[in-house]
Amino acid sequence: MIKARFTRDASGNLVKFKLTGHADAGEYGQDIVCAAVSAVSIGAVNGVEALAGFTPHVDADEVNGGHLQLVIDQELTGEQMHITQILLENLELSMQSIAESYGDYVQIETSNQS
Repeated sequence: MIKARFTRDASGNLVKFKLTGHADAGEYGQDIVCAAVSAVSIGAVNGVEALAGFTPHVDADEVNGGHLQLVIDQELTGEQMHITQILLENLELSMQSIAESYGDYVQIETSNQS
């Protein structure tokens, strides 16, 4: 199962997401749940870098997969934060849609930073 954890700061901004696990919804290379999650999450990371114009802290297991984390841990301009929030909110919505259709394979949790 893929577990998606989103974290919001005190202002309600998404400042972190972490994806762990494997969907195991099909054979390797044929797993549409894994493909969907990979596409939207990697797209969000690439979008933040290209459109918001900064490099967030990203940790990924590029050999085995099953782990991707993005953390916003630097000061951003208002415009950078605005763009980043649109992209991360869209990622969360996309993950919710995937989980609605494939709930046996994807679990989502959103929490507030402590």
